[in-house]
Amino acid sequence: MYAMEVKVTRNYQVTIPAEYRRRLGIKVGDVVTMLLEGDRIVIVPAKKRRVIFRAGRPVAVEELEKAVESALDKSLS
Repeated sequence: MYAMEVKVTRNYQVTIPAEYRRRLGIKVGDVVTMLLEGDRIVIVPAKKRRVIFRAGRPVAVEELEKAVESALDKSLS
């Protein structure tokens, strides 16, 4: 078992240490599941990924909705 202390920010956020992210294969945009087991918090990588959309230009709402629908269709198949 590995133990590492991390600081809780004023917004109650914590950073998952790089070594842990590497070992668990957690990447930017990944979703994790947090479990409360007694007085312990367990973080488990989830199987789904958050959709990241970067256009680098102004995007119309319709275009964004179409991209989201497409991503959802791909995740369901």
